[in-house]
Amino acid sequence: MDTDHINSLSHKRTSEEIYNQACKIIPGGVSRNTIFHHPYPHYISHANGCYATDINNIQRLDFGNNMAALIHGHAHPDIVDAVIKQIRKGTAYTMATEAEVLYAQLLCDRTPSFEKIRFVNSGTEAVMAMIKTARAYTGRPKIAKAEGAYHGTYDFAEVSQTANPANWGDINQPNSVPVANGTPQSVLNDVIIFPYNDIEHTLAILDQNASEIACVIIDPVPHRVGLMEGKTNFIEAIYEWTRKNGALLAFDEVVTYRVNYGGAQQNYSVKPDLTALGKIIGGGFPVGAFAGRSDIMKVLDPRESKLLFPHSGTFSANPVSMTAGHTTMKMYNKDAILKLNTLTQKATDQIREAIKIADVPVSITGTGSMFRLHLKPSAPTSYREAYQNCETKTLINEMLDYLFLDEKIMMINTLTCMFSTVMTQKEIDMLSQALLNMFKRFKTQLHSLDK
Repeated sequence: MDTDHINSLSHKRTSEEIYNQACKIIPGGVSRNTIFHHPYPHYISHANGCYATDINNIQRLDFGNNMAALIHGHAHPDIVDAVIKQIRKGTAYTMATEAEVLYAQLLCDRTPSFEKIRFVNSGTEAVMAMIKTARAYTGRPKIAKAEGAYHGTYDFAEVSQTANPANWGDINQPNSVPVANGTPQSVLNDVIIFPYNDIEHTLAILDQNASEIACVIIDPVPHRVGLMEGKTNFIEAIYEWTRKNGALLAFDEVVTYRVNYGGAQQNYSVKPDLTALGKIIGGGFPVGAFAGRSDIMKVLDPRESKLLFPHSGTFSANPVSMTAGHTTMKMYNKDAILKLNTLTQKATDQIREAIKIADVPVSITGTGSMFRLHLKPSAPTSYREAYQNCETKTLINEMLDYLFLDEKIMMINTLTCMFSTVMTQKEIDMLSQALLNMFKRFKTQLHSLDK
């Protein structure tokens, strides 16, 4: 047994000690930058329901839910039981499983646009496969996406998700801005950027590249853009443009599938040709999926004489994720969704009252079971309006630290909450009181931002 392991057994290690070891073997000490924190991350011990307990035995109310992935909170007993039963039979095979078929049927029955579906291992992978499917079907190289929208880490999908005033260019022709250093220029050339919810500019930009666009990707409630809903006339205009120009309308519902029984797309009269899924459909396990029209998804069919998109993956549709996801989504029925969305609306009503009482320039966006706070008096309607400068980001980090350390509340690092079905009015009252306390504490700084 190695010395470090012996030492770890002899005393309860602190977060600092664990992080110091992590930095020696993991870049920055973390495998996902979203949990990085100065001077070191806080390490979890266990979690149950809507509460998470760290290694110092401090319990916190969790409104992050692993970046919106846990719709029924932590360690739901029905999901745990189903998964344990499957694990005893095996976790992955070089054979097909009925679990995949049963789960595929459930999802296709929920959402009319899902005629065929395939499973992968993450939302990023789902978006990547969706883009490649669109290219294979149309024979075109380019995609179009909204400025500021997060669609995972595929080179093409991540373009301009972090665009800023120094590089985003004119609204009439937004620049394609790389995220990772070394992104090839050829990638940037094949990604067309448009302003979300802006019909006039978007259609003009799409028209300039009409013959080369394989798909237009839309997140119907894009978190990074500002968590504002896609306007009905905007979504319909994009749909009509794709019909006219031979492109596909692709929805990224990795986050937004929680919004309604059939996803956020249920709120629109038009249907996307393809949809990417992830997060909640894994029941707490790694998962992704992409679904769409049968004629489009046929490019993946190995029975075809000419296979246009060979697709596979060692852990795609593994029975553990399929079992957890199937159990989760059966429980996330119409009644559960209505109850959760109603509870979230009650929370935003109480928070708006707290904003009024504290007299601070804060606004709220969101829909369904998710919302985001903005440090400005009027809710932003675009990415450029929602953009946070360094001063704002610094204040947000201070506020998040206050909530985490003083109020024992966890939120996503954009001041966003993603609710779970195990929450009750008790947790809503705790959240609204904590936010009222925070607004009062940071009132002077909030007003200084508004000047």
